[in-house]
Amino acid sequence: MSALTFTLKQRLDQRVDMSPLVCQKLADLELAEIAAITLQNGKRKIRVDEIFSIAGTDAQNIVIKNSFGKLDFIGKELEGGRITVEGDAGAYLGLGMKSGAIEVSGDVGLYAACEMKKGELVINGNAGDFLGAALPGNKMGMKGGTILVKGNVGERAGDHMRRGNILIEGNAGDYCGSRMTAGTIAVMGQTGRYLGFAMRRGTLLLWNQPQASARFNDCGAHTLAFLPILFASFKKLDSKFADNSAAFNRVQRYAGDMSEMGRGEVLVKIS
Repeated sequence: MSALTFTLKQRLDQRVDMSPLVCQKLADLELAEIAAITLQNGKRKIRVDEIFSIAGTDAQNIVIKNSFGKLDFIGKELEGGRITVEGDAGAYLGLGMKSGAIEVSGDVGLYAACEMKKGELVINGNAGDFLGAALPGNKMGMKGGTILVKGNVGERAGDHMRRGNILIEGNAGDYCGSRMTAGTIAVMGQTGRYLGFAMRRGTLLLWNQPQASARFNDCGAHTLAFLPILFASFKKLDSKFADNSAAFNRVQRYAGDMSEMGRGEVLVKIS
């Protein structure tokens, strides 16, 4: 079977809620039924076939072509299967994702993978603010799975993060790892201000020295046996994280945030 493919006919002025177009909701539908599904477009509802050309039959392998930054909620609560986005994606990509895989060739907007539970999300471009975070007012962000970003990410990546991995090949904005309670965020590039602000537990793994913060205590240099095991788990990824040259086990360790529980850690590669 060929992938169920949605090709955008033209870019719309208003944002589109793509949440109905996920694998588990389309699994038992005929093409005519899929075409008749309505999507919220600004203040109006619009049929899928008004904005997309539809081809293919395999609903467990969805492809969205000509995608752009106003297509929101792609892969919301995805439960199995795969979604490939050719182009950019809007806000709330993979919101509450339960399992499966999503890959985006371009950039994504705010709150990508927020409150994600399991699965794998690959972003080949940049990501906006609150990657893997909690929705406003909630206190439980990403709970599992792996996010790989090959570009840069905005502010508050991993805010309220509970579990899982966020791997960033580029730079991370201010407040990376803020209020996180568990999990791992790895950043190969530079980090902004207020790294690990109010974090309670969890690990921030860095290739470059961050801006110094009085909220973290310098615990000295350490050789950590778990790091080779962690890097070995990245070998299956199509990423710089899988390269042997990226791995290390000698780090400078900082404990904090000392205004909270102080059980979090920032591990910085020692050259």
